[in-house]
Amino acid sequence: MAKEPKAPRPPALTIVDHPLVQHKLSLMRMKSTSTSAFRNLLSELSLLLAYEVTRDMPMHKVTIDTPLTRTTVPVLDGKKIVVISIMRAGAGILDGMLRLLPSARVGHVGLYRDPKTLVAVEYYFKVPKVMTDRDAIVVDPMLATGNSAIAAVRRLKTRGCRSLKYVCLVAAPEGVAAFGAAYPDVPIFTAAIDRKLDEHGYIVPGLGDAGDRLFGTK
Repeated sequence: MAKEPKAPRPPALTIVDHPLVQHKLSLMRMKSTSTSAFRNLLSELSLLLAYEVTRDMPMHKVTIDTPLTRTTVPVLDGKKIVVISIMRAGAGILDGMLRLLPSARVGHVGLYRDPKTLVAVEYYFKVPKVMTDRDAIVVDPMLATGNSAIAAVRRLKTRGCRSLKYVCLVAAPEGVAAFGAAYPDVPIFTAAIDRKLDEHGYIVPGLGDAGDRLFGTK
């Protein structure tokens, strides 16, 4: 008797429901929010998300001298983080992340979504030359169809990153399912799982086109 195929294992999914995160996201969703306010909110929210995504960073003990005595304290294990921005809207999250992780390396993946097929098309890829001992955090405001996230992670997998995480503000159930089917070993961090995708592949209720709102191009 043939065995039934196993269902894909869902990805590790963390919804950051801190009140400050949810409040700032609500302000970003508002159609009336200006470009400058949207940009500032995205930077602030990204900083808060960075706290959550770096919660399990490895540490080791060192001995230091305080003004009063010698003691042992925990410090981070080196400067091994690379923040990978999916262009162009990922730049907004990148700024907030670097405020908390100023020593992190930075990579960029340029992708655009074909308007007819919704397939992600790569036009740029630049990351640190050696990635095998680095922990990569991929950032993009939206996880909609999941095609861009999957394409970015696929490229990074070929570089042998020590670990990968994906961070977004808002995700659609369809995108989470697609990403999880492709890369169940890559955890997702998001502030919200919205209702659905519309017929054009936009998240509903969402917050519109994050890139256009961030850069004021519409």
